[in-house]
Amino acid sequence: MASLTEALSFVRTQQNTDGGWGYRPGNSRTEPTAWALLALAAAGSREPPFEQGCEWLRRRQHPDGGWPPCEAVSESTWVTSLALLALAQGDAARKSFSAQERAVEWLLRHSGRETDWVERLRRRLLGGTPADPREGVGWAWYPDTAAWVIPTCFAILALERVLRQGPNTSFGERINERLRVGRKFLASRRCRDGGWNHGSSEALGYSSESYPETTGLALVALDQVESAALDIAERELKNCRSLQGAAWLQLGLLAHARPHPDAAPPGRQNLADATLAVVTRAAFEGTNVLC
Repeated sequence: MASLTEALSFVRTQQNTDGGWGYRPGNSRTEPTAWALLALAAAGSREPPFEQGCEWLRRRQHPDGGWPPCEAVSESTWVTSLALLALAQGDAARKSFSAQERAVEWLLRHSGRETDWVERLRRRLLGGTPADPREGVGWAWYPDTAAWVIPTCFAILALERVLRQGPNTSFGERINERLRVGRKFLASRRCRDGGWNHGSSEALGYSSESYPETTGLALVALDQVESAALDIAERELKNCRSLQGAAWLQLGLLAHARPHPDAAPPGRQNLADATLAVVTRAAFEGTNVLC
């Protein structure tokens, strides 16, 4: 993207006639719709396209409170966090209170399968090492599967956003507890080099290497980190050639008062890059829709 204005214009032109956005024109999905709404919110847009996108999300929420990736999938998944984050922005939050409540309940009910007592017993009976709940409880990409770093981060950001809207007697204490154990999960998954991988910090007896995207996103989700995590993020940012990776590292470092506003490489003209570019630039200008 040559400029923020062009990136935002590109996002607007990609909206489908049904009000949603897709990875490709004409096929609206939850994840790109949520990201497009976050970009519009970051830019201060409250035009009809924003409300149309919010309405697209509200219409597609499942009775269980979650969202599927697309209409072809019957199960609610991790994209619930992104949808909730988008609907918790500005005017959308006031018009989506019921949808938010149901989404929060969905997130509070779900966790990675490895911390379920049945799964821990199964692993022990099979001679494996069960997950230790004292290392925290994360979220999975898909219900009844293992927890991973990225869905855990987005669940934390969504719940934190809801909590910031004001005291909620029905959710406040429960949200705070899930935020605590979710961040504990992230802290326990930190790699030896100081950053974060997609999952475990070790695999097959070897230390996992951290990645720019997961390191940056974990930094955004965590309220406290050791300086080593910030140091490796700065080192990774210097060599990062991916707009997605660089943007997440920028956002992560900004969240901990180490701003690097001009470090991102030029992005390709696709919706994922454009929306994240808008969200990142707006964060440096004082409007952070993620924190």
